Amino acid sequence: MNTTTPVLYNNEGFKLLNEFLNKTNYSKLFVLVDKNTKIFCLPLLDKYLKHPFDLIEIRNGESYKNLKTTQHIWEKLTTQGADRQSILINLGGGVVTDIGGFAAATFKRGIRFINIPTTVLGMVDAAIGGKTGVDFNGLKNQVGVFHNAIALLINTEFLKTLEQRELASGLAEIIKYGFIDNPKLFEEINKINPETIEIKSQIIKESATIKQKIVAQDPNEQNIRKTLNFGHTLGHAIETHFLSNPLEEQLLHGEAVAIGMIMALHLSYQTQKLSLNEVNKFSKLILRFYLKKKQNTHQNTSGLPQIDSTDIDFIRELLKHDKKNHNGQINFILLETIGEAKINCQVSNDEIIKAITFYNKTILEIY
Repeated sequence: MNTTTPVLYNNEGFKLLNEFLNKTNYSKLFVLVDKNTKIFCLPLLDKYLKHPFDLIEIRNGESYKNLKTTQHIWEKLTTQGADRQSILINLGGGVVTDIGGFAAATFKRGIRFINIPTTVLGMVDAAIGGKTGVDFNGLKNQVGVFHNAIALLINTEFLKTLEQRELASGLAEIIKYGFIDNPKLFEEINKINPETIEIKSQIIKESATIKQKIVAQDPNEQNIRKTLNFGHTLGHAIETHFLSNPLEEQLLHGEAVAIGMIMALHLSYQTQKLSLNEVNKFSKLILRFYLKKKQNTHQNTSGLPQIDSTDIDFIRELLKHDKKNHNGQINFILLETIGEAKINCQVSNDEIIKAITFYNKTILEIY
């Protein structure tokens, strides 16, 4: 993320956003929403935004983050009179900010956009850093460009509209920052009640600041920015597999990343300096946020799925399409120690199988 991009927080942020728009020379203002954010989040924006806008609506969900939806956005911008001086506000979670940023970056060779993330995931990760894109041929984020928002508004009031599952999904990215940058975050994470997840503004701000800091050092992901993908190599493959398999329950992005982080912890134990005690400790920390009640009992069970032997070959095939790969070599982000990540790590197929086996064993043992 360009370090000059204004980051505006909470209700004071709406005031600053209006002032920012007053000083910005633009022809028309557009707001992109999905079906959910139109119902639950647009009223809050409408209450505070003092500038008229045209609305563009898309369907919600990762399955619609594709070129067909992008074309719909382009068509709406065209028919509603957008030109190169227009601004698009992306109001939504990671799907909306990803595809909205991509549509803006490519429409008339690039128009300006503002991100207003409405999920934890968006506030601490997806809306920050200029990565835009869509899924292609069933593979996550295969088409996209780096294109920075001209402003970012983070308002935690939007989080009141989210279900517990969505909050837990976003929390996975906060946990990631503890692993790769600041282990002190775990002190705050451990205070969060997994049954009534409430994420304070301060932990959102701390996490967003870590993302901004890393992106400022490496805007185009040549080095340290790759550490932001901890847990995402296997996580994206698992998410894509479940998304593309109609017989499987779809996973939220953060749920897949949580699984990927547990596996990455075990890979770090196998190939780096991480101890098995640390792997067990932090795997349990992750899993406590992904619980569901067993039917007809008060016992908890993991809300995350097992990875069956029949899934493994598909997941390993999907790993070949990861964007961090080089010359056909799959590159992982692993931990030398908690808080210190290492990029461009190679692991064997046998080590991947052991990590998946550890994950399956752990979710059965804990609950």
